[in-house]
Amino acid sequence: MSNHGRPEEDHGLRLSPFRGLRYVPERVGSLAAVTSPPYDVVVRPDGLSHLESADPHNIVRLILPQAATPADRNRQAAETLHRWLSDGVLAPDREPALYVYEQRKGDLLQRGVIGALALTPPSDGIVLPHEDVMPHVVADRAGLMRATAANLEPLLLTYRSGGKATGATAVIDRTILRSPLLATTTEDGFSHRLWSITDPTELAEVTSDLSTRQALIADGHHRWATYLRLKSEHPSPGPWDSGLVLLIDTARYPLQVRAIHRVLHRLPVADAMAAVAGTFRVRKIPGPLPQALDELAEAATAGNAFLLAGDGAFHLIDRPDEALLARTIPRDHPAAWQTLDATVLHATLLDHVWSIPDAPEDIAYIHDTEAAVTHAERHGGTAVLIHPVREEIVRDLARQGVMMPRKSTSFGPKPATGLVLRSLDLS
Repeated sequence: MSNHGRPEEDHGLRLSPFRGLRYVPERVGSLAAVTSPPYDVVVRPDGLSHLESADPHNIVRLILPQAATPADRNRQAAETLHRWLSDGVLAPDREPALYVYEQRKGDLLQRGVIGALALTPPSDGIVLPHEDVMPHVVADRAGLMRATAANLEPLLLTYRSGGKATGATAVIDRTILRSPLLATTTEDGFSHRLWSITDPTELAEVTSDLSTRQALIADGHHRWATYLRLKSEHPSPGPWDSGLVLLIDTARYPLQVRAIHRVLHRLPVADAMAAVAGTFRVRKIPGPLPQALDELAEAATAGNAFLLAGDGAFHLIDRPDEALLARTIPRDHPAAWQTLDATVLHATLLDHVWSIPDAPEDIAYIHDTEAAVTHAERHGGTAVLIHPVREEIVRDLARQGVMMPRKSTSFGPKPATGLVLRSLDLS
């Protein structure tokens, strides 16, 4: 496996300005009402219908169009985007820019730069994935991007500077003193502000700084894989050689890392519990959910632990049998990977103990803990709640070229979708 060190100067991140597509405030009810979480965070169907009804121009009509077939969905999204451009609901900025983006909620503050990032394969060690992807999701996103010829939402990438106010950080610090292009507060309580950087000197300062950096994909593995697929389908050089990203310096603005939970549609809790008896310690623990999650966090400090829910109660399973782990965990990966909760969940529990295929009809991946429990209770399945892994472990494994099990982590806060889009026809 490769070991990706620090890129040499001019062989790191190449971030370019672009003419952002943005909502025209006078043509929509409010900017907050047309935004959405990233496509894979929208919890169907409740979240989808809520967003669709928030405003007739909500961005969810582009990122999650509703129609009978994939071809119809993609065609509908393309037609909607064209209509909104023709009607002046969306309009391109006059000149190419990089965009400073700020999110704030209470004590949480995140700032970064949005731009068109040159696409590079993992072997180059410039943009590091840390999770495998599901081919059907990549195919779905590729169809949508082909039809719309647009990057509809930025990926979330992180890099680490020395923490000093130089380079991109210095430009961000100066930019936020100016009047923003937009400011809005979404219903989750986050305030969002966006500025443009068009001055050639400032653009050069950002570009030079990032040219020595290496980035970790924090959120958007499927979209990054989609970018790479579409790059291979189009002539180069061209607009498909880059993709829309938000870059965050986590030395300055640390992200939160949360878990992504699983809901097993066809496995009742009673069956799940019966299957693990004898190979895991099993304990019924009191609720409510926050208290049960505290118990999970405490158990996770000592080893692999999972919280099962869906039958109106909470069940903690931990202390897996060492012989079982030895039989089921692949040994051709580093020890840090072998002991991940996500590894044990997939290799030991899902593949071996429960025999659950990793297919959409069998497993749902849900970010929100309450939503996962509710989903399991409604459908008679099992919610498997896991404890988040630390960012340092994710980054260290990624630098070794080691992929974590898919949907192992959820970095946040995630950028709101709908504040700035990138049209490939304008690049």
